Amino acid sequence: MKSLTTTVRRSPGRFTLAFLLTAVPLLIALLGPLFAGEPGPRGASFTLGDGHWAGTDFVGRDVWRQVLLGGRTVVLTALSATALAYVVALPLGLMSALTHRGWLEELLMRPLDVLLAVPSLLLILLAAAVFAPGAAGLALLVALVNIPDAARIIRATAAEAAARPAVEALRMQGETWWRMAVGYVGRSALRTLAADAGTRLTGVLYLVATAAFLGVGVAPDAADWAVMVDRNRTGLFVQPWAVVLPAVLIVALTMGGNLLFDAALTGRGQRRTPLRKPLPARKEIRT
Repeated sequence: MKSLTTTVRRSPGRFTLAFLLTAVPLLIALLGPLFAGEPGPRGASFTLGDGHWAGTDFVGRDVWRQVLLGGRTVVLTALSATALAYVVALPLGLMSALTHRGWLEELLMRPLDVLLAVPSLLLILLAAAVFAPGAAGLALLVALVNIPDAARIIRATAAEAAARPAVEALRMQGETWWRMAVGYVGRSALRTLAADAGTRLTGVLYLVATAAFLGVGVAPDAADWAVMVDRNRTGLFVQPWAVVLPAVLIVALTMGGNLLFDAALTGRGQRRTPLRKPLPARKEIRT
């Protein structure tokens, strides 16, 4: 019997919105320093005009120039922290899911549970009070607090695939751990990991911005979007652009990244659903 098919498609408008929300702040963050130019003479604090279309900040610097300079630290720190967290969490989660030795799983996961119980921001503040990290140190700290949760999600996702008969067949054939972990189990958990990566990157961006807002990892007068929000908040009702512009860029980047991952997953997950023709109605036979 022939069947009709229909395709579940992602919304192009939603994908376009997600792309724009992500691309605009990302381009400003990465390419902004190339167009920032030389610093001009400082004006009065929290003023509009005088050659500064977005006004001046709390020390009289041009707000738009600070916006062009201030995104690279936030973006690169967040991306580095997210990538580093998965570099450590992925092998830990896969090893825990594939091992048949209970003691090894306990050895791998229980220390992570202890670290997971400590609030992430508290851990960052305590470490910053002792080591006074820079941007690289902040990326390491943010990655450290994300490793336990990422490893648990990877372990839980990979455990279902690791229990399939195919994995046991690969073991009996003498396949390497790398082939089983990455070639089969890792590929089976790829969609879940991609969804987690979008959500985790959003959380990491907020955590990096919050740490910078509190003065962790960056100088108090640095050109940084989060520092701009912190230092200029006293003039919010006098010169709002010094706070609104960096805050909107941070929010747009986090929302856009999450929506973009979701739209990409929807596109990968579209499937063709068969729609069979309805069966003809039965004729009643009267006697």
